[in-house]
Amino acid sequence: MPDRRKFVKSAFLSAGAIVAGASVRAGASTAGLPQDVSYNTLRNKPVVVSTWDFGKEANAAAWHVLQQDGHAVEAVEAGVKVPESDPQNQSVGYGGRPDRDGRVTLDACIMDHMYRCGSVAGLEHIKHAISVARLVMDRTPHVMLVGDGALQFALENGFRKEKLLTPTSEREWREWLRDNKYSPVNNIENRLPGGRHNHDTIGMLAMDNRGNLSGACTTSGMAFKLHGRVGDSPIIGAGLYVDNEIGAATSSGVGEEVIRIVGSHLVVEYMRMGFHPGAACRKAVERIARHNPISAKEVQVGFLAVNKHGEYGAYALQEGFTYAVKTDGINEVFSSEHLF
Repeated sequence: MPDRRKFVKSAFLSAGAIVAGASVRAGASTAGLPQDVSYNTLRNKPVVVSTWDFGKEANAAAWHVLQQDGHAVEAVEAGVKVPESDPQNQSVGYGGRPDRDGRVTLDACIMDHMYRCGSVAGLEHIKHAISVARLVMDRTPHVMLVGDGALQFALENGFRKEKLLTPTSEREWREWLRDNKYSPVNNIENRLPGGRHNHDTIGMLAMDNRGNLSGACTTSGMAFKLHGRVGDSPIIGAGLYVDNEIGAATSSGVGEEVIRIVGSHLVVEYMRMGFHPGAACRKAVERIARHNPISAKEVQVGFLAVNKHGEYGAYALQEGFTYAVKTDGINEVFSSEHLF
């Protein structure tokens, strides 16, 4: 009986472009394809891509690992730890905006090329949620730990409790409380000191020198959310998905919309059909808009993907979604195309 993995891989590589110019074979011309999707047909290895402009600094840390011939899973963990440590980034890790009760709760997940994955949700007092997620993957038979259980596991494995609520984030929370109205803040509307956008998640995807893919996603979630709210970021298949035969995808934005369509897994499945990463991201965005047209015009969701050839692409509901790319020849931040 033919080996299934070889069969799937062969089928993917030999697939032609889908009808109506909606997708493209790896390395094929993009002539005649829709102009509102960004296409990249270079064959890159290694490659690192991540969401938002602060992803450029995170990519540099991941790239250092890849240049030392490290594995993709090591690279993405090292990369997203950069914004987790940055108190000026009020949507990831230390300094993240709290929930409506003033508690900073972190969500993160990681997935490697062997379908191994680990996740934590509602984790308090631990700066590097991604590293706790990595240990869930490496040291337990489980995929996800939450709340007090995730904290207990972290402390038992040598992590140190820290105060994650910074004076800046606490001040903003107290100002928000004055209205005494529950209306969670969509972080994309806010800016960091110096005019930089403050967004809600970093999702990172990497391919190493062996051609293996991995991904990581980490966030402090929607600002001033209900205590206990969990978005898409720690949910495998929603905020992140990796299929080493096909590609990987991640998301950022209002997680509820991503969860409803299991967004990152959907993007990978579109790539399995032969769609270029950019077109696959667009298809997922269009599904959100089709199923929830009123809400889709009021919120932001962006997807970012890379396929097995190191081709990458992104697409979002609204203007403003950016992503960072690092290869041997590229080190830039790009603006994603968008639906509205």
